[in-house]
Amino acid sequence: MNREEIIQQLKDRHMEEIIELIIDAENGELEELELAKALGLLRDETLNEHVIKLLEENGVTIIYLEDDE
Repeated sequence: MNREEIIQQLKDRHMEEIIELIIDAENGELEELELAKALGLLRDETLNEHVIKLLEENGVTIIYLEDDE
């Protein structure tokens, strides 16, 4: 899935906050993102993987937080 397809899917799902994260990453304004490993960023696993990959391609370091239970 390319950037345009990802953005379109996010627009279709009204996920403007995630689009803003991608734009911030592209502009060099986002260096790190902390995520709960069990939750990820999005509920849709496939789209989640594509968004995370796109963020990483734009230099964002993904820090996975482990559940302490």
